Order: sequence, then structure tokens, then C-alpha cells
Amino acid sequence: MLVRDAMSTVVLTIGPTHTLRQSARLMAARRVGAAVVLDSDAGGLGILTERDILNAVGSGLDPDLETAGAHTTPDVVFAAPSWTLEEAAEAMAHGGFRHLIVLDGAGPVGIVSVRDIIRCWAPARRHPAPLADQIPA
Repeated sequence: MLVRDAMSTVVLTIGPTHTLRQSARLMAARRVGAAVVLDSDAGGLGILTERDILNAVGSGLDPDLETAGAHTTPDVVFAAPSWTLEEAAEAMAHGGFRHLIVLDGAGPVGIVSVRDIIRCWAPARRHPAPLADQIPA
């Protein structure tokens, strides 16, 4: 299975001047664990994750003053839609992170997370038959 089959195409893009609180609100509203930080002045893409916000707030920083740009993950690793899920999982395990921005051409087309990969690899959960169906008549 490929990254394109597992990735979420809901890509929340924010600017580097969004505060951590604004970023967290947007992430919560979209129900995503990461946001792509587009910094046109610095000429690149970054990623802000739940963990980045948690680390900042947990260390006593003010989420209304701290910006996304100051807390983006350095050295972002990108995936291609044609990567296998094994390649994506290996990159995540090697880098110690849970999200990869998926690039196709110049821009982001999705994000793949550990949860997306597990969802594809784990067998579908089977619900037991109702008791009435299990008791012989």
C-alpha cells in the first residue's frame, strides 16, 4: 500500500505568525494533529504538531504570545505519494516523529500519520454477533 492510499488530504496550512493558541484552535476544529506552516519569507514549509504545542505550554510559555514559526519542527522530512507505507513508517521511526507532510510537485497534498498507517495495516475490527445469533434455538 502507498502513502497516497493512507494519507489525509485535509491539510491545515497556517502562517508562522499564528499564535500557538490560534494554531491549536484551528487544529482542534479540523480534528488534525499537525498543521503545515507556510513561511513564504523563509521560502519553505514547516510543521507544527500537537507535541510542539504541548512542549511549549508545558514549559510555561504563553500560547497567546508564542508563534507557530518559533515552534515548528526543524529538519522536516517530506514523503512522496508514491512511497510505500513501510518507507513512511521507517522515516517516522528513524526521525522520532508521527507525521509526514506529503509533497507532490511544489506543494503539500496531504499528511500521513502513524495513525493512518496503523489504520491501513490493522485488520478491520470485527464485531461479535449479537447474543441472540449465538444461542442455538
